[in-house]
Amino acid sequence: MGFRRHGPFQVGDQVQLTDPKNKRHTITLKQDGVFHTHKGAIPHSDLIGQPEGSVVRSSGGTQYLAFRHLLQDYTLAMPRGAAVIYPKDASMIVGMADVFPGARVIEAGVGSGALTCFLLRAVGPEGHVTSYERRQEFADVASKNVEKFYGGPMDDNWRLVVGDLVASIDEVDVDRVILDMLAPWECVDAAAKALTPGGVICCYVATTTQMSKTVEVIRDHGCFTEPHAWETLVRDWHVEGLAVRPDHRMIGHTGFLVTARRMADGVTPPPRRRRPKGTTEEL
Repeated sequence: MGFRRHGPFQVGDQVQLTDPKNKRHTITLKQDGVFHTHKGAIPHSDLIGQPEGSVVRSSGGTQYLAFRHLLQDYTLAMPRGAAVIYPKDASMIVGMADVFPGARVIEAGVGSGALTCFLLRAVGPEGHVTSYERRQEFADVASKNVEKFYGGPMDDNWRLVVGDLVASIDEVDVDRVILDMLAPWECVDAAAKALTPGGVICCYVATTTQMSKTVEVIRDHGCFTEPHAWETLVRDWHVEGLAVRPDHRMIGHTGFLVTARRMADGVTPPPRRRRPKGTTEEL
């Protein structure tokens, strides 16, 4: 977790260059490196030693703004073995599942490692993430992406297991279980056995049928509180003087999130209160 996030640029830093049209390029600084583009070349030496937020000019005269990239930018641009969880969903998982510094987290369905990067940052140096991935090729891509972002292996904070969660899980008293897979309901019982009382299960699914099945299985399991299902939509706004309007494009549906809390052993959840059919009054 010692990856530098501030101070002057140094050899080995990953730098994001943004041109006047907001096109972004990520480079890793090398002592004799050169970034080539159709708008000219930029020697890495022009960046080394400069503070973040500097402007460099290519040999063709184009100016580029230089920053270390944000995690959201990195995850959208990273090489993919499987589809990545969008930053809007990853941040909701971290926030709504209350992934805290020092937490012990299980993640199943590592994909390309985008959510893993968010989870590792959230748990901090005292926490730990165990990721389960069935497919070796996805695990290999995720491992490279995580290590590239954090500047090296994360052996003290991260364990990547190639295998099925139900068959391979060996943790108990974990704080959070995050399931990103086609059939998370198959892992609900294993998650219940691993979670400490008060822990959170969070499932990420793409379709309404998956969401419905996940909710019903968690609801019927008996060890969890009433599941909560929702999605988030993100819309940018154009602001130019008095011309203020929503952007024509937005990040709409990407997936549904379902969360619930692990109850104490032997506790029966209170019966749900339902509205009677044909009325808005509560029982």
